[in-house]
Amino acid sequence: MATVDAMADEIMKGLTEYADLADTSMKKAVRKTAKSVKDEISANAPKRTGAYSKSWTAKKTKENSHSLEMTVHSKNRYQLAHLLEKGHAKRGGGRVSGKPHIAPAEEKGVQLFEKLIEEALS
Repeated sequence: MATVDAMADEIMKGLTEYADLADTSMKKAVRKTAKSVKDEISANAPKRTGAYSKSWTAKKTKENSHSLEMTVHSKNRYQLAHLLEKGHAKRGGGRVSGKPHIAPAEEKGVQLFEKLIEEALS
């Protein structure tokens, strides 16, 4: 009977170690992906003065022992994000075409995150 209990304890210990490793790997992947998305948006954002592209940041929104949530956002130029991404009407008529820079960064971020998770858990 003692050997079955010992085996069960060892299995639980191994599963706990794996879960801790998976949590650590997941958080690392989230941080790396958020930084990558922020850098990609900043690099491809429209630049007139450069303030908009420099305003992007990755911020930790929520974290506990098993999860991490980060948000990539513009600190002080958030009002411009939609207008620059999608385009807008001009005051005297006509339109300004949009310059997609957020959506492509998001798509690359999803692919990077999936790749990092697959590498970490394999």
